[in-house]
Amino acid sequence: MTHRFIKNRDIILFSFQPWNSEIAFNFKDMAFELSRYNRVLFIDRARDRNTILKSILSRKALEPVNPNNLEMIGQNFWVLHPKSILESGNWSPNYRLFDFFNRINNKRLAVEIKEAIGSIGFANCLLINDNDFFRGLYLKSLLPVREYIFYIRDHLTVQPFFEKFGPRCEMEMIQKADLVVANSDWLAKYASQWNPNSVDIGQGCELGAFSAEGQAEPDDLAGIPRPIIGYCGAITAMRLDENLLVHIADSLPDASLVLVGPIDSVFEKSSLRTRKNIYFLGPKKPEQTASYVHHFTLCINPQLVNPLTIGNYPRKIDEYLASGKPVVATATQAMVMFREHVLLCLTKEDFVMNIRKLLDDPISTSRSFIESRREFALNHTWENSVGELGDAFYSLKKNRQKVEI
Repeated sequence: MTHRFIKNRDIILFSFQPWNSEIAFNFKDMAFELSRYNRVLFIDRARDRNTILKSILSRKALEPVNPNNLEMIGQNFWVLHPKSILESGNWSPNYRLFDFFNRINNKRLAVEIKEAIGSIGFANCLLINDNDFFRGLYLKSLLPVREYIFYIRDHLTVQPFFEKFGPRCEMEMIQKADLVVANSDWLAKYASQWNPNSVDIGQGCELGAFSAEGQAEPDDLAGIPRPIIGYCGAITAMRLDENLLVHIADSLPDASLVLVGPIDSVFEKSSLRTRKNIYFLGPKKPEQTASYVHHFTLCINPQLVNPLTIGNYPRKIDEYLASGKPVVATATQAMVMFREHVLLCLTKEDFVMNIRKLLDDPISTSRSFIESRREFALNHTWENSVGELGDAFYSLKKNRQKVEI
């Protein structure tokens, strides 16, 4: 499909996640794709006072501040590492006080961003905000930008941290945006209740490592008995179904359940850690993940079904499929598009039945099935996703010009 890409613009990308995140994230990949045709300034996540205080009290070392405030990482690509310390206002008893601190934070960041774009000569500016409806709420009015796009890729307001003030801020943010883009149809429809210019641009993935053959087996995986039922991603009680994992492990005692990724405090204390056929291998660098997936027998996504996960695009599914692996996953609205290539489950019994089916059926690992999975996943590129972004952007501009005429 031919797309109309955004080109020859100065793009400010305001990120919810830090540039040096331990896990891969959409906005960073999107930034590299946009920098092919535009000049890009990526705003790293600024530190806040509460995080610094917690680190001091726990005697945990803080991430060192990058001495190079404005870092050039490519011909058309800069990263701004803000020096500002932001106030932590989420404890506020009411929205008025929270908003007071939030405006201060937005203004501090705006000052640094304006200094940065001035030093590198940005003029024809487009601002894209990656899901940060707190720190970026007022940036549209504080920065010299011509258009503003809000990128929603998670239903964050259902998380405890955002429950108090998030719904109002997110609504205001979506209403302010010239265009809202989402990585799933569910999130696009969710945003459209406040902004009719809300579009699903799909999900991009960097799948080269996952589709490559002949990957060396990681040392900590080599001694684990086969077959291996594997999961890669954050191991958090807000997203993963602990009872389902227990049921899988107990129902399939001759299989090994391998979980690769950072673990939250709930799973740290979970009874799963005492089971002999469950292996927690801890967090890995994004570039290491593919080697684990390649040596799994099959892959799973044992999600809880809740407001956070129901419409969340499961990027890991594309990674699993690009590796050619059979996949069993919880059925959510976002998973419907994968139904031809993934066995979807409504119950824990479905999950075990489908895992057994794949383990017992050699056809699931045949070359034709492997190539079919890969072909499907490899359509989900950043080029296509950013192309859809460009199509939506220029369509909006064209429609507005017609209205003005």
